[in-house]
Amino acid sequence: MSKLQELIQELCPEGVDYKKLGELLDYEQPTKYIVKSTEYDTSYDIPVLTAGQTFILGYTNEKFGVYKASQENPTIIFDDFTTSFHWVDFEFKIKSSAMKMLRPKDTFDGSFKYVYYAMKCIKYEAVDHTRHWISKYSQFEIPVPPLEVQEEIVCILDHFTNLAAELQAELQARKEQYEYYRNKLLMFDKIGGGYAKRNLDENE
Repeated sequence: MSKLQELIQELCPEGVDYKKLGELLDYEQPTKYIVKSTEYDTSYDIPVLTAGQTFILGYTNEKFGVYKASQENPTIIFDDFTTSFHWVDFEFKIKSSAMKMLRPKDTFDGSFKYVYYAMKCIKYEAVDHTRHWISKYSQFEIPVPPLEVQEEIVCILDHFTNLAAELQAELQARKEQYEYYRNKLLMFDKIGGGYAKRNLDENE
């Protein structure tokens, strides 16, 4: 029996309570964190984030209005229109006023990372161009087991997340290696220091 199964049998054999996200999380409006200039440069220090797939849009040198996230004080950036979101544990600024920064309420005594993973299981497609956190998304309920169970689930999912990131990095490296050798092997302009024979039509 796994440690997680043992914890569930010991601490919540009769099931767990469900709570709305709005009962667990507070939100902050993004106004003071919006970047002023979109002239990004990789030599700058502060990443500019979006809650969409791109995530890091670029880097800015603006030192004011920086959201002070860290590993000890992480946040979830949430796109109020698309409901996409990311876990962030480093300082940043943002591009869009449509985002919200989500943090645990002062009364929440659980694992914030567990709530993040539980949100990943919510199946919801935003079809209307309206703000969704207050009206809809915060009303979704998630299971809230005892803290020890939450922490064990987070430990397991963090492990698999790290493995997935390593595999993705390895896949990207192999892809680049393949493209390099493909191009090298199919470059027939020069062979043995000379030029390869071309179709006679090219010389006509």
